Amino acid sequence: MIAEYRRYKSLADGAFAQVTDDQLLWKLSPAQNSLYVIAQHLSGNLRSRFTDFLTSDGEKPDRNRDGEFIEPAGPVSRPQFLAMWEAGWKVLFESLATLTDADQGRTVLIRTEPYTVAEALTRSVAHASYHVGQITLLAKHLKGVGWNYLTVPPGGTQHFNQQVAAGERSQRVK
Repeated sequence: MIAEYRRYKSLADGAFAQVTDDQLLWKLSPAQNSLYVIAQHLSGNLRSRFTDFLTSDGEKPDRNRDGEFIEPAGPVSRPQFLAMWEAGWKVLFESLATLTDADQGRTVLIRTEPYTVAEALTRSVAHASYHVGQITLLAKHLKGVGWNYLTVPPGGTQHFNQQVAAGERSQRVK
C-alpha cells in the first residue's frame, strides 16, 4: 500500500512540476477547483485521516473540510504550496510506517463509521487516486505542448513492453 501511495504522489509531483506558480490557482471554470485547492483538500484529508490513525476518528474535530475548497486570497509561492502539499503526505507515510500486518483487521473510525484498517486504506488510496487523476488532467491541459508524460506515452507501449521484457525497467508504471 505504501508503494501505491508513493506512486500516486509521484504522479501528482510530476504534474505540479510542469506548471507555473500562477497556474496552480487557475480554474477551468468558476465551478471547478484549481490545482491548489485539489492539493489542499487531499493534504487536509490525509492529515485528518492518518493523525492518530489507529486511536482516533479519522475526521478530526479541527479539520475544516469546507475550508479546503476555498482558494487562497492572493498569490501562492511554490515553496508555500509544496509545504502545504507535503504536510498531509508526511502524516500519511509516518502513520503507514507504524502499521503491521496484524493491524489490517483492526477497526478504525471515519466520521464514527467503523472500517477495518484494510478497508480504510483502500478507501483512502482510491480517494487519492481520484484526485491525482484530476491533478494530472488539469496540469496536462495547462501545460499543453511539451507535456512530459508521467506514464507510458501514447505510441510508447511496444517500446515500454520491450524494456520490461529485457529487464530494463519494472512493469510498474508511475
